Amino acid sequence: MSDPSLPEPSASGRPAATTPSSSAASAASATSASASASTASAYGPPQASAPAKIRILLADDHALVRRGVRLILDREPDLEVVAEAGDGAEAIDMARTHEADLAVLDIAMPRLTGLQAARELAALKPGLRILMLTMHDNEQYLFQALKSGACGYVLKSVADRDLVAACRAAMRDEPFLYPGAVTALIRNYLDRVRHGEETSDHILTPREEEVLKLVAEGHSSKEIAEILFISIKTVQRHRANLLQKLGLRDRLELTRYAIRAGLIEP
Repeated sequence: MSDPSLPEPSASGRPAATTPSSSAASAASATSASASASTASAYGPPQASAPAKIRILLADDHALVRRGVRLILDREPDLEVVAEAGDGAEAIDMARTHEADLAVLDIAMPRLTGLQAARELAALKPGLRILMLTMHDNEQYLFQALKSGACGYVLKSVADRDLVAACRAAMRDEPFLYPGAVTALIRNYLDRVRHGEETSDHILTPREEEVLKLVAEGHSSKEIAEILFISIKTVQRHRANLLQKLGLRDRLELTRYAIRAGLIEP
């Protein structure tokens, strides 16, 4: 009788070579797959990075108002108040020490008003968008706010309805005005036309219009100088005058203005 503990002889009479069983290989494979699955389950699939939030500097001299406004803003997933100030001067200090995309300013504040702070912030942080949040439904304040660099004017009485939309519009470079403010702007424009006052369409010299058109068409200062037979320094001076006269900041805004003025096609 053959000993069952010995391997069966091969046809040649020699013992057959031993190899790992298929069941052992399957078990090892299953263990490896299980370990990989456990690791994936523990850490989860790679997550897509969340979009950056709009960082907001909030300034109002009433702490209770700031708290209420902050609640409105912070409950939105894309908005975050990163700094608070109790007056205009403090708002400027906060802008120096905090990275903010948007400033929401009350108009009536001690030390520096929101209008004064807006002018300072526009010079200090040219890329910072500014919204005025106020209780004053007043045309004079509205026009002063827009001249100071604000891109929106929101009434506190409807802040819960309008403020979030105004913040998002500001970051899209779109103005935001409540309906009464739009009516005031139209009425002011019509009054100026009736009294024969200059409108913004006629404040540019013919040469400035030529430069504006060429800038909007994408020509460099050197190319504009060659087309108009003037020096590059003269072109640069015209561009600086255009930005100052029109209250604009860069080439993109000049292009948008040129489209609105009918100098180029969109």
